[in-house]
Amino acid sequence: MEIYRYVLIPQTFRGFTIAELLICLLILGLIATFTIPKVITSQQNNQFNAIAKDDIAMVSGAYQQYQLSNAVSSNTKIGDLTPYMNYVATSSVLVVDDVQGSSSFACSSSYPCLILHNGSVLHYSTGSFGGTSPTNAIWFHIDPNGFYGGTTNGSDKAASFFIYVNGQIVDEGNIKAGTANSVQSYSANSSKVPPWFNW
Repeated sequence: MEIYRYVLIPQTFRGFTIAELLICLLILGLIATFTIPKVITSQQNNQFNAIAKDDIAMVSGAYQQYQLSNAVSSNTKIGDLTPYMNYVATSSVLVVDDVQGSSSFACSSSYPCLILHNGSVLHYSTGSFGGTSPTNAIWFHIDPNGFYGGTTNGSDKAASFFIYVNGQIVDEGNIKAGTANSVQSYSANSSKVPPWFNW
């Protein structure tokens, strides 16, 4: 009877050298440097856009509710819609981003602010439609994270919107020619639409 003996000879594997590992880490670091900020910015922009659309829908719904029991007139203003809006508190001392770029916007009695449940701030003028033509509109600003400055919101994170007598809401880059209210006239300015907002 033959007895076979199997001898297991361990295989030797060549590992990575320190230089190879360092090169791999360098490549991964470079990839992370260029991709992570873009991913974070993209996620933040998507979040801000979703918040703004949520706020726009709330204003639109409030306007429709207002119309059910009130006649829209030249004296109608955003403040008339607030009983139909869902918000946490009002503020006349908060400072948020303005739509101009690097400036801030101070809430006041003439420009009240609503602090909303999603963390954003909606601020508006006490001005009214000033008429009932299709180009009469009142405006409101949305700061999606509700504060001014800091590294997470930059200097242009507020967006301005106009609601017309017929209930249509547009951003500042798409307002109609001849848009006006009781305070002043406005013209479209796409440079004031922040990069995070799109319909």
